[in-house]
Amino acid sequence: MPRARSHRRAAVVTGLLAALLIALVLSAANAAPTPLRVSAAVSPTPTGQALPPGFVGLSLEYSAIHRYLGRDPHALNPLFLALVSALAPGGSPVLRIGGDSSDHTWWPMPGVVEPAGVSYALTPDWLATVHAAAGALDARLILGVNLAADNPALAGVEARALLAGIGGKYVDALEIGNEPDVYTRFAWYRTRTRQVGFARGGGWTEPAFLAEFHRWARALPAVPLAGPADAYTDWMAKLSGLLAAPTHLGVVTFHRYPLRSCGAQARGSQAATIPNLLAPAASAGLAASVAPFVAVSHAAGLPFRIDELNSASCGGQPGVSNTFASALWVLDTLFQMASVGVDGVNIHTLPGAAYAPFSFTHVHGVWHATVNPLYYGLRLFTQAFPAGARLLPSSSTATQVKVWSTLATDGTIHTVVINEAANPAVVRLHITGRGGHPLSVERLTAPALTSTTGVQLGGADLAPDTTSATLGAAHLTQLRSLLGEYQLNVPADSAALLTS
Repeated sequence: MPRARSHRRAAVVTGLLAALLIALVLSAANAAPTPLRVSAAVSPTPTGQALPPGFVGLSLEYSAIHRYLGRDPHALNPLFLALVSALAPGGSPVLRIGGDSSDHTWWPMPGVVEPAGVSYALTPDWLATVHAAAGALDARLILGVNLAADNPALAGVEARALLAGIGGKYVDALEIGNEPDVYTRFAWYRTRTRQVGFARGGGWTEPAFLAEFHRWARALPAVPLAGPADAYTDWMAKLSGLLAAPTHLGVVTFHRYPLRSCGAQARGSQAATIPNLLAPAASAGLAASVAPFVAVSHAAGLPFRIDELNSASCGGQPGVSNTFASALWVLDTLFQMASVGVDGVNIHTLPGAAYAPFSFTHVHGVWHATVNPLYYGLRLFTQAFPAGARLLPSSSTATQVKVWSTLATDGTIHTVVINEAANPAVVRLHITGRGGHPLSVERLTAPALTSTTGVQLGGADLAPDTTSATLGAAHLTQLRSLLGEYQLNVPADSAALLTS
C-alpha cells in the first residue's frame, strides 16, 4: 500500500508539472510580441522633381464605363465621381480608358464587317456618358485606340468619333494599342470552335511595331499620342528607337504588375501571395525596373506614366489583391515610383476584378458602393504627397518599416511610416529643422493583414454598401517630441501619417 500511495503521489506531481508547463507555454504564446526598435530620420533638403498634378489616376476598360457611371449622362453615379475626385484633390484626375478593351473596341463603320477580335462597339450614349463624366471631374483622358485589328483607317475613324463625342479639351492623348509586345503570346480572340486568333503572327517584332506605330500616327488626328504601352521590359529597352522618330508622342506609357495570378509565371516569387506582395521586389524592385525608361523619356523631354498598375495581372488574386496588404503595398509602391521620377500612375480596375478599389450597384435608383482596402492606401498617399510637393531624404534601420517624407509647397512636412512587420514597432524619429513642434498622427489600420473589410483611415471608414462616398473626419492624435525626437508606436501591419 505505501508503494501504491507513492506512485499516486508521483503521478499527481507529474500531472501538476505538466499542467504548469502547458500554462507557461500558453502564456508565452499569448504574450505581446516583442516590438521592433527602429531609428528613423528625415533630412530637410528636398530631392527629385515636384509631384505633378494628377499623379494618381485610374485605368478603366471601355466596357466598364456604363457599369461604373450608369447610362444616363444627366444622372451619373455620384459615388464614382466623388471617389475619383478625392484622388486628385484640387486638381484634374487623369483617367486612362483602355486596357485589353483598347484592342477589342471599334466605332462601327457602314459597310465594314466587324473585325474578328472586336467585341465592344462604341455608341453615342457611351460617348455622352464619358463627356459628362469628364466635364464633372474636369478630367484629363488617355484613350486607347485599336491597333490589333490591323486597320489604321478603322483606328482613325474611332479616334475622330472619340474626340467629337467627348471633346478634344478633355483628351490628353490617344494611346495606340495595348501591350503590343504580347500580341504573339496571348490570344486576341477565340472562334466559336475554340480556334485561337492572335493579333499578329511570328514576324511581329519591336521594329515591326515601330513601323505600325508611325502608320497609325499618320492616320490619327493631330493630337498627342501615348505609347508604347508595353507589358515587359524587353521592348522598353529599345524605347529610344520610338523616341528618335518624329511623331506626335506626348507621353511615354508602360504597364507594371509585380505578381501574376494566371499563366505559367504564377509561381515562385511572382505568385500572387501576400508575402510576395510585401516583398521589396514588388515595390522598390518594380520602381527600379522602370527607372532607366524614365531617364530616357525625360532626356527626350517627355513625361513617363505607368498608365496600368496593380498588384497582380489577370484581374488580381482573391485573398491577396482585395486584402489590407494591398493598401500597404500600393502606399509604398506609389512613393517608390515617385522617387524614380515617374510622372503619374493609373491603377487599373474593372468590375469584378479582385484588385478593384471599389464596386457599385444601382438599386431602385440609388447607387451603393463597396470600397476595398486598396482605395484607402491611395487616399493616404494623396494626403501625404500633394501636387507640387517634393520628397525629403529619409531613412529607417528596419527594412520592414518604411519611412517616406515630403515637403509641400506651403512648408508642411508629411511623414509616412509603414510597418509591414508581424511585430509592432517603436520608431524613434528625428526630423531635422522642425524644432520639436508637435505632430498630428493619422493611422491606417485594419483588423488583420488579410482583412477585406474593417479598414480605417484616421479612425473613419466608408461602410460596406455605402450610399455616401464621404470619409468621416479623421481622428488625429498629437505626438510631442522629447529632446527633438519623436517616439511613435506603430502596430504590426499598419501605417501612420505624421504632419507638421
